[in-house]
Amino acid sequence: MGCGVSKSNQFHKHSRKAIRAAVLIQRWYRQYVARTEMRRRYTWHIFQSIEYSGEQAQIKLYNFLGYLMDNFTPSSTERNLISHIFRENDVCWDSEWERYFCYKNIEVPEVYSGPHLTFPLTVEQAVGLLEAFRNKKQQLHSRYVLELLLETWKLLRMLPNINRISTCHSKEITICGDLHGQLEDLLLIFYKNGTPSLEKPYVFNGDFVDRGKDSIEILLILFSFMLVYPCDVYLNRGNHEDHIINLRYGFTKEVLTKYKIHGKRILKLLQKIFSWLPLATIIDQKVLVLHGGISDTTDLSVLTKVNRHNDFSTRIKANMENELENSKRREVILAAALNRSQQDILSVSTDSVSSDNVKDEWRQINTDTDCRAETKSVNLKQNIRSAQLFVDAKLQTEECSMLWAGLGMIGKGKTQPARAFAVHVQCVARGPFVALEIPDHKSRILDLLWSDPMNQDGCMPNEVRGGGCYWGPDVTEDFLNRHNMQLIIRSHECKQEGYEFCHNRKVLTLFSASNYYDVGSNRGAYVKLGPDLVPYMVQYQASSMTRELTARQSVGRTERSALKVLREQLFAHKSDLLCAFKKFDTKNTGLVSLIDWASAVESVMHLNLPWRMLRCQLVTCKMSDGMIDYYDWFNELAIKGPNTDHIDQSLLETLYRHRSTLETIFRIVDTDNSGFISMEDFRQTWKLLSVYLKMEITDEDISTLAETIDSNHDGSIDIDEFMEAFRLTDK
Repeated sequence: MGCGVSKSNQFHKHSRKAIRAAVLIQRWYRQYVARTEMRRRYTWHIFQSIEYSGEQAQIKLYNFLGYLMDNFTPSSTERNLISHIFRENDVCWDSEWERYFCYKNIEVPEVYSGPHLTFPLTVEQAVGLLEAFRNKKQQLHSRYVLELLLETWKLLRMLPNINRISTCHSKEITICGDLHGQLEDLLLIFYKNGTPSLEKPYVFNGDFVDRGKDSIEILLILFSFMLVYPCDVYLNRGNHEDHIINLRYGFTKEVLTKYKIHGKRILKLLQKIFSWLPLATIIDQKVLVLHGGISDTTDLSVLTKVNRHNDFSTRIKANMENELENSKRREVILAAALNRSQQDILSVSTDSVSSDNVKDEWRQINTDTDCRAETKSVNLKQNIRSAQLFVDAKLQTEECSMLWAGLGMIGKGKTQPARAFAVHVQCVARGPFVALEIPDHKSRILDLLWSDPMNQDGCMPNEVRGGGCYWGPDVTEDFLNRHNMQLIIRSHECKQEGYEFCHNRKVLTLFSASNYYDVGSNRGAYVKLGPDLVPYMVQYQASSMTRELTARQSVGRTERSALKVLREQLFAHKSDLLCAFKKFDTKNTGLVSLIDWASAVESVMHLNLPWRMLRCQLVTCKMSDGMIDYYDWFNELAIKGPNTDHIDQSLLETLYRHRSTLETIFRIVDTDNSGFISMEDFRQTWKLLSVYLKMEITDEDISTLAETIDSNHDGSIDIDEFMEAFRLTDK
């Protein structure tokens, strides 16, 4: 008995040690998991905040282009630059597109070993194209690319704004979210789920391009399967299916790199195709699939009737093109009218001007280029008013209304093209143009492409992205009740698990680009819907590297990438941060406390990050009595490139802060896609940008910056070298 008790006590003694050890291990593991999760979350938040900040800058670029248009006058000094930026080939009407982009004059050489396409396209050819891209064989020849895009454009023009499809008892519909040029994800989806077919329909929910390196391949694969199965493959438009967005996020550069000879024609045709992509898809009248989201004003009956291929960015560019094409005519008309006597002008009646006379007079006016010289002796004030009456009378005729129907300008209370033209003729004499108004249905399209859900009720502008809105559960409930639906499937937001439900599981966010921010940052997902309309989620990660990394390595890799991007953003706001620090550092010691440092950084960056927790990663210099030396902190960053000591620091910081916007504008200025812009275009672009940013940049500063980059003194600037020269990097 005694031995038994002794053994029992010894057993309990060892058991207590084992339990105590297990508790310690468990506590340590829980702390480790908590720390890892905390790092993962703030890393994610850094990436997402900076991504949305970039999109906000892109919306501001739209405003910048609108600014160019609203403040452009035919007599302005920036006329040549703006004409250069928005110069296009005279292709305006749909009937001319097929002729203009004719592929028949492009020969395919015998040495070409890539896929060959014939139309109408077959399943075997679509699968062959997929396999060619999978095996990294030679890219599709530009002749076949143009032919494929033209056939796609013809098909898209026949589609409604909102596609309506249905499941049957033998069908499952697969919905995919953002792909963003990541071909690996699309190939993995097709490997796991099968390629599109009559039995396996797909809906691809926008954002096919940008950021990734294989955007054009993804488009060609999706377009080819859509041509083969037009009733089983559906493509919704995303906010990145936009030519100005593409200038910023890489798709334009990708196409021009891969198709150096015919890249510009391909891009122009893709611009047209993007504007014709449908806005949404409805499944079984119960599930709405769209890229961004809804607002409290979203009405599907209204969206079915809008002109989707004339969106905001297209309208800006089209109006600029029309304005530039016709501005010289206006000057000639105005000058010719000034040559008439006031009596003759006032005797003109809109009822007495025949169409034939109008045509003849317009021809005469347009060929008379010397008429301005005769106006010097005329009373300017009276004849300007007389000229306005004359032009107004002519433009009210039916013939002139038809002639200027493409103008589409909107003035204050005057919506007809002819009346709008009269308004702008008056503006030539009086000053700046009348600002354009954005029709309500255009803002509703922006809501579909840019909006995000939020947890609280209501609907408010999406100030984080700069476009669209935030909508709450009450807006979702009201929308679904009004349209007798049960679920909204949207994309547009990267989610760590590839998907996320919200609003009582009535809104599903779906994101199909895995490893979006960095390897291991997130999973991708797609969803399958059967006749019961119950979502079945499938998750994946395309990169094989993620399987080789431990959880700690994966988080560490992503964290380092996020902190590098964040440090670049902090340095780009150096002057604002210094001002914020000095508000706390009243004695100008160069030191601030940790709490003050965090408050100052957040007041400038507005990223809503845990700055005190990030201090260890962001501030590596030694602290003195818990105080941070903010001058030493900025010295931890270095600039990769030429010596910039002689360049004005405010100009330099503007370059860093608006680097992506500048690159986008330079790409627009580079109309021949050569990769070079002239020194004069460089100077004029900076001048226009300085007016938009409301900051003073002298000609001397701009010239110094230009000369720094133009090392060979050939009078032109290499865009890639310029942007690379001023890239920030850690010491």
